[in-house]
Amino acid sequence: MFILLKKEVNSFFSSLTGYVVIILFLLANSAFLWIVPGDMNLLDSGYSTLETFFNLAPWIFLILIPAITMRLFAEEKKNGTLDLLYTKPITDLQLIFAKYLGSVLLALLSLIPCLIFFVSVWKLGETPGNLDVGATTGAFLGLFFLAAIYCAIGVFASAITDNQIVAFLLALIVSLFFYLGFDLISGFPGLHKFDLFLLNLGINEHYKSISRGVIDSRDIIYYLAVISIFILFTKTKLQSRNW
Repeated sequence: MFILLKKEVNSFFSSLTGYVVIILFLLANSAFLWIVPGDMNLLDSGYSTLETFFNLAPWIFLILIPAITMRLFAEEKKNGTLDLLYTKPITDLQLIFAKYLGSVLLALLSLIPCLIFFVSVWKLGETPGNLDVGATTGAFLGLFFLAAIYCAIGVFASAITDNQIVAFLLALIVSLFFYLGFDLISGFPGLHKFDLFLLNLGINEHYKSISRGVIDSRDIIYYLAVISIFILFTKTKLQSRNW
């Protein structure tokens, strides 16, 4: 599995995909935080907070992560190399985790340079260091788990088609639904009795919860459960070749 994981990571950076994703993520966030005029601009708002970054990053990941994952299985299918992988002494689950962890690692590498935003806000405040470290740490953790769910959805989308564009669009739609769809459904007339239940099915509610700086086991369990479900869906799709 580790050989396949290394192969996936190498493929990201040998084809410039990894560098492009990391650079785009940094540039997009930097532009809104420091350059583009408006309420999201830290210099215009006058508040030393990273709230803009944590509100914006999930939307940027919503585009970038499906772009990362769309090729994982779809390209293997199109090139006919997936059947070759099946002949190797590796289980379907190991194959899935190798590709999944490769995409998660790339998402993590995109987040690490963003610590410079934290350092900048920490030092530029009227009172240096006047920043809620607990909430910021929780928000970074929540953003990582959010990206991990996007990756699991993207791997599943790539496994059910050999067309990378279809895989991208499917991952984008499903990820968007899990991020905001349940919030919108909970507001429908007649569903007010189930609004809390529906909100807890979506990523956004748990992302906001963990961003307060309180690491709740229910939020962690939710993230791990959704990731496990889509990994299981992917495993089932790969095993369907034997049906």
